[in-house]
Amino acid sequence: MGRHRFHGDPERFDVLAAFIAERYGHEVTYIADVAGGQGMLARVLSRRWRYTAEVIDPRGHTLRGIGGRAEPFDAAMAPYYDLIVGLHPDEATRAVAEAACVRRAILVPCCNFWAAEKLGQEALLQAIEAFYRERRVSYERMVLPFKGPKNIALVSEPPR
Repeated sequence: MGRHRFHGDPERFDVLAAFIAERYGHEVTYIADVAGGQGMLARVLSRRWRYTAEVIDPRGHTLRGIGGRAEPFDAAMAPYYDLIVGLHPDEATRAVAEAACVRRAILVPCCNFWAAEKLGQEALLQAIEAFYRERRVSYERMVLPFKGPKNIALVSEPPR
């Protein structure tokens, strides 16, 4: 990842992008990188894997050459994309889960921005899974091979 500084394992961007390419191939083209910060995931998806990826993050601090929208992600934006990705999306966690009701989504939650009560990582994942079950969103829980305890992804498909 070069000269850029990140919290957490910098390999997570390459790992998740490779997972997306392997899982979806050319079934998806346009990817939303929700709360993607500087846009490192979008950069890898675009340059290495030739997807069209844009960051949706209200901070609006993407790297040069990375497309982005400086606004909060709302689930109503989901139909515009083929895949919604929330890699540690913080406050956008619920919006990414809601987007899974209409589009394929990958959610790797990091912090409890889901419930008023304090939830640990396992309780947070279980709460999101219950949300998916109630809405007939099919999903699977996967451990992504990057360092850190917050490497569990909920990979989902909307109801048919």
